[in-house]
Amino acid sequence: MSRLLVIGCGGVAQVAISKCCQNSKTFTELCIASRTKSKCDALKEKLQPKTDTVITTAKVNADSKDELVALIKEYKPDAVLKHFLIRTLPSWMRA
Repeated sequence: MSRLLVIGCGGVAQVAISKCCQNSKTFTELCIASRTKSKCDALKEKLQPKTDTVITTAKVNADSKDELVALIKEYKPDAVLKHFLIRTLPSWMRA
């Protein structure tokens, strides 16, 4: 039983999210967050009828440290899964 926050809603993220939703006993709650909330909402509408995982969506700009921190504090996930391109990784997240 865990709360998972997924940042990103592109093709690879959608596959990962779909797989997580197939394991509702492990991923009981999942928040899909992306710059384009409408993509998150569309994926939620597609998956929610097929899973017991409770899916929510949020808008977040992954380039904004403040937005990410605020979302993490608000949602309080057990884990965060990042699915956006490395080339778009904000400078503050680079090693």
